Amino acid sequence: MARLFFLHGVGGGSAAWDRQVAHFSALGHRCLAWDQPGYGGTRAVEPYTLGAVAAELRRLLEEPSVLVGHSMGGFIAQEAYARFPELVRALVLGFTSAAFAGGSELARQFIAARLGPLDAGRTMAEVAAGLMPGLRGAKSDPQALARAQRIMAAIPPETYRKAVQLLTSFDRRENLARIAVPTLLVAGSDDRVAPPAGMKRMAKSIPRAEYVLLQGCGHLGPMDQPEAFNAVLENFLRGL
Repeated sequence: MARLFFLHGVGGGSAAWDRQVAHFSALGHRCLAWDQPGYGGTRAVEPYTLGAVAAELRRLLEEPSVLVGHSMGGFIAQEAYARFPELVRALVLGFTSAAFAGGSELARQFIAARLGPLDAGRTMAEVAAGLMPGLRGAKSDPQALARAQRIMAAIPPETYRKAVQLLTSFDRRENLARIAVPTLLVAGSDDRVAPPAGMKRMAKSIPRAEYVLLQGCGHLGPMDQPEAFNAVLENFLRGL
């Protein structure tokens, strides 16, 4: 059995992994869904950088573990492997990328869509209600949207701002070829934030990578299609 660390996205929290923690705990795996600094009950860090967040994660990794990252969580998982590979048994990178092109038009649109409403005085609940429906896929779990909105609404606005800015500093493209552990990449056919074409290119750059595409799945990933995601992850873990 493996030790699984679940790492959430920028609009998420540990509760985003409830369906995965329940499923894999029942199978005998040791599971921890981590609230990144500033999320949930986890203390914030200053400065809010990739290095500082990775250092907080390292404190929890008492043995080689499987890091399961969704979106921003995929960034943190890659950062962790680059900094302390001896504590990473395997990587699961879902609905994510190897870099955030901070100066690109796509990046500017991403930041504007997420921080613009806060700048205009909206609450996190209002931001979630405006953003989350567009992240679903065509085959989304009926309860996924409401769950995603509740989770995002609970994020402190100051943490959310810092986390969005943190994304723009991430670039581990040059490290992909040096990933030496089994790696699973999961993409959604309907994901416009982390398009499947980009994830497929990532998989080709990682020596021991497996790529899986979930049809009709959007960027909400493990919440969008929990049963399909769990089945893919379960199959991957059997091979470790």
